[in-house]
Amino acid sequence: MKFEDLLVEVGGFGRFQITLILMLVIPRVTLPFHFLLNNFIAVIPAHHCDSSSLDAYGVFENLTQQQRLTVSIPRHEDGTFSSCHMFSEARFHLLTNSSNSTELPEVQCQDGWEYDHSQFKSTLATEWDLVCDKKSMNKATATIFFSGVMVGAAIFGSLSDRFGRRRMLMVSFISTTFFAVTSAFSTSYAMFAVMRFFTGMGITGISIISIVLCVEWSDIKHRTIMGVMISLDWSISTMILPCIAYLVNDWRLLVVVVTSPLALAIIVWWWVPESARWLIANGRLEEAHHYLTKCASVNHREKSLENIKPQTLAKVIVTEEDRKYTYLDLLRTPRLRRLAVLTGITWFGVAFTYYGISLNVDGFGLNLYLTQFIYGTIEMPAKLLIYLSLQKLGRRYSQVGTLILTGVCIAIAIMIPKDNWLPRTAVAVMGKGFSEASFTSVFLYTTELYPTVIRQNGLGFCSCLARVGVSVAPLVSLLKETWTPLPQVLFCSVAILAGLLALLLPETLNVRLPETIEDVEQTRKRSICIPDHLKELQADAVPLGSDAIAMK
Repeated sequence: MKFEDLLVEVGGFGRFQITLILMLVIPRVTLPFHFLLNNFIAVIPAHHCDSSSLDAYGVFENLTQQQRLTVSIPRHEDGTFSSCHMFSEARFHLLTNSSNSTELPEVQCQDGWEYDHSQFKSTLATEWDLVCDKKSMNKATATIFFSGVMVGAAIFGSLSDRFGRRRMLMVSFISTTFFAVTSAFSTSYAMFAVMRFFTGMGITGISIISIVLCVEWSDIKHRTIMGVMISLDWSISTMILPCIAYLVNDWRLLVVVVTSPLALAIIVWWWVPESARWLIANGRLEEAHHYLTKCASVNHREKSLENIKPQTLAKVIVTEEDRKYTYLDLLRTPRLRRLAVLTGITWFGVAFTYYGISLNVDGFGLNLYLTQFIYGTIEMPAKLLIYLSLQKLGRRYSQVGTLILTGVCIAIAIMIPKDNWLPRTAVAVMGKGFSEASFTSVFLYTTELYPTVIRQNGLGFCSCLARVGVSVAPLVSLLKETWTPLPQVLFCSVAILAGLLALLLPETLNVRLPETIEDVEQTRKRSICIPDHLKELQADAVPLGSDAIAMK
């Protein structure tokens, strides 16, 4: 008996699995909150130099705000006031004389800046004056956070395969809560950057462990719906985030608010089950039998385990005893090595493109909150689209199609003049939808490709490469100062290239999850899960490593 058969007996998609999803939704809502938080805490509001030092005689008190700016701040060619320069002396003659102010001597801001607090009470920019020469430090906060996510993916991927999904999930909850709350009380930019790095490192465990837990507890028939359902929380939370940010316009309080669901998650964790697959693969048969019994009980399938004893489970998944798997195992065998390279490139392309779009919410002439909300809204139909595609077209063509369509949307947006903000935004939103569908697909697809013994290692490796792409995305956006379309050209090119390379990956639709490295490397045919009345056809299924799946 294979584990897939056993899981069908105890209920591969019932109340037990639905409850598991609901429990994991609680911590997962914090993922988009933190991953997209930089869009709100790193906003640079309208600002200009503090010119109070030019008012030696208190004359400014009798002037309106507009007049004060006129005599102290130079204007750009379009008539707007400069954000980073001021006159060396007050030029009161400009109130009556229309002479060109650009001919007057200018200096950089000497005494700090005055900010427009009408929309944001405080941001990182207003807290530590991260404007003008320090403007890039706002983008750096996103890069710092995702660098932590990258490191965390490698750490949690390895430790989850060694110490279990459930235990490392709690480590992720506690570490994320501690560092996130600490970052909200940072007294310097350096302290905030360090705490933000460790927040990213902790929160990535929630991302990669939760999806693996859900997929490992689902039977083959329901893996697609399970993978899509667990990803719905991201889309819903993406829509909720701008609402929270609109109501909480102080960056410190906002960080605390978006982290607060983890307090409930720590409590609910006590009822989260360990992966029975992982327990069996690691020889912990009594615990595996306990959770399988609980699954059968909750799904009202108690009789299904009457003849199954803990010792019997040893034959379900056969592995090398006492072997500790590491990231090096991803490179030791040819098929797994090829798989690691292809999935790594795919993940880089997916994440690089997704966050290249997601972190550019202020680039289309719309309200910041409205753009973020629209971005979240488009993800809901994208989930339906990718669910149907994954079921009908399979994982590979769904992955390829969504990546290439994302690149096409970005290419079209490049050709639309910036003044035409409505069609430009519409195309960008479509690209966002396809990129979200691509992200949903790649999580499920990768989880199905790697064997149980190193599934978290594989997902951690891919997530690590993805975060490299995410970390680079905010910095790539700075290249628009060299050539305005350059960032979009890069995002478009990477998406299409990654999509084409994904064609080389094997299909996994309806294929039994591999349990060991040998399952990936072996050339013999591996059966797929089919209805009971068609089980005699199992032997005719094409193995996971082939380029297609065929049945009589």
